[in-house]
Amino acid sequence: MFNILIVEDEIKITQVIKAYLDKEGYHCIVANNGEQALEFFLKNSIDLIILDRMLPDISGEEICEKVRAISKVHIIMLTAKTEDSDKIDGFNIGCDDYVCKPFNVKELVLRVKAVFRKMDVENKDLLKFSDELEIDMNSHEVKVRGKKVELC
Repeated sequence: MFNILIVEDEIKITQVIKAYLDKEGYHCIVANNGEQALEFFLKNSIDLIILDRMLPDISGEEICEKVRAISKVHIIMLTAKTEDSDKIDGFNIGCDDYVCKPFNVKELVLRVKAVFRKMDVENKDLLKFSDELEIDMNSHEVKVRGKKVELC
């Protein structure tokens, strides 16, 4: 099961996205502000972040930069900023995809599925045993229940 962090301050949007992704079998964690998002990201094994660009405390850009500095997790930016320059800025700070509001939630789900299809191809050296054990042969990392285990 893939873990998705939804970072969105508009509760109705969050509820709709989560309902659709839950229906597809994904495990969703919801953060309604940037501080909460960073905390959840650091404490959980996250496979994908759906990130609103305009949050009440920390901007989505800043969150993206902080996450990108320590992780290659896939990030889909979800935003009302629709200008070409905004999209270019989003990609330059590290997002993998950019979805403009208003958006079609079914299209967002398809974009999420596309990310995970690509991850399956890229992660042939990632061994997963249910949600209990994950071994990354490339980075030599082991995670138990989503928590990284230090190896001697």
